[in-house]
Amino acid sequence: MFSHVMVGTNDIDRSQRFYDAVLGVLGVGAPMRNAAKTGHMRLFYRHDGVTFCVSQPINDEPATCANGGTIGFKCSSAEQLRRFHEVAVAHGGTAIEGPPGPREDTPGAMHLAYVRDPDGNKLCALYRLG
Repeated sequence: MFSHVMVGTNDIDRSQRFYDAVLGVLGVGAPMRNAAKTGHMRLFYRHDGVTFCVSQPINDEPATCANGGTIGFKCSSAEQLRRFHEVAVAHGGTAIEGPPGPREDTPGAMHLAYVRDPDGNKLCALYRLG
């Protein structure tokens, strides 16, 4: 259903260091760096037919995160999910909503890990068993 997701950043180089490391855990390669016609820098991470984008706000206002918004990344194993979380925190992310692993409301069916990126965007790593 989705073609891409884009988040804003106030520091494109910091975001690239963070997302290169975190998305690398999922097998995502280096982004395509692009300058918009306005001169604002953008990063396009392409993987499995979808694109995750990071951009300096084109309107020159500070980038802010969405209250209630979450961007989910699919993991292929519980170990990959834990690694996603560890790498995110090691690269400037903030662990939120408890440790990575199964959740009480989905016993054994789903593992989740939540972090905020350096700009405050909420990310979720998700692994479904079976």
